[in-house]
Amino acid sequence: NPHVIDSNDPFNVDINDSRKAIGVPLRMKGEIVGAMLLEEKVDGAPFTNDEIELMSTLSRHAMVAIENAWLYDKLKSNYLATIQSLVNALEASDPYTRGHSERVRYISVKLAEYIGLDRREIDALEHAAILHDIGKIGLDTGLLNKEETLSKEEMHMIRSHPTIGDEILGPIETLSGVRTTVVQHHERYDGLGYPLGLVGEEITLKARVLAVADAFDAMLTHRPYREALSLERTLDEIKKKAGSQFDPYVVKSFDDLLNERGREIIEEAGYDLEFRAAN
Repeated sequence: NPHVIDSNDPFNVDINDSRKAIGVPLRMKGEIVGAMLLEEKVDGAPFTNDEIELMSTLSRHAMVAIENAWLYDKLKSNYLATIQSLVNALEASDPYTRGHSERVRYISVKLAEYIGLDRREIDALEHAAILHDIGKIGLDTGLLNKEETLSKEEMHMIRSHPTIGDEILGPIETLSGVRTTVVQHHERYDGLGYPLGLVGEEITLKARVLAVADAFDAMLTHRPYREALSLERTLDEIKKKAGSQFDPYVVKSFDDLLNERGREIIEEAGYDLEFRAAN
């Protein structure tokens, strides 16, 4: 067992009174949070005082890096919590979209898992689904809920919300995958979407998944300018738009997922709908 000489200094493992192994405590805010350990040099010689001092220096550099990473992660978490509060404020001011981002998050994650995206991609998609409409925070609520046909200028303003969302998320570099998905969620598979006019697989798979989940929830939701569609009509519309608005592979996967687990998905997402699987 290691013998700790002093908790403030490097400690040595006593093996026949020679330094065959050394360890240095790692401290954060005065607390020991770990240690750097070295066992037996290649040549079997004991560690020297100079080597112990070098290890102490390395441990201090390591703790600076670890603490910076911890602080950055805390900053990111706080920032995401602030953005989530903005999403909640946005949805609270618009009864037609209340709960939209949470339902889209659930559908997106289930579809991504079914398709087989890896955990890191699913995590990025989950954040993007929650934040995909955050750019609407910069738009007039009256414009979002307008019943009459939008003018060209008003339509241009509505279509700016993915870009505004990208700018809001910009300060956190590690959200680049999230930002890309947010800015692309209104792109179309045929290239007629916005804001970039991307075509097919130029659009990330996460954004293609989000596009289907977003449209699915939007069609099932009452809007000022139209009534909600039935579940059957919604699914028919999504399948009709495979290859134009949506990626055919994603649509097929979504259809398969609902045929296998539709009742569970519909209920857990929070929809008050009767689900009947396709024959």
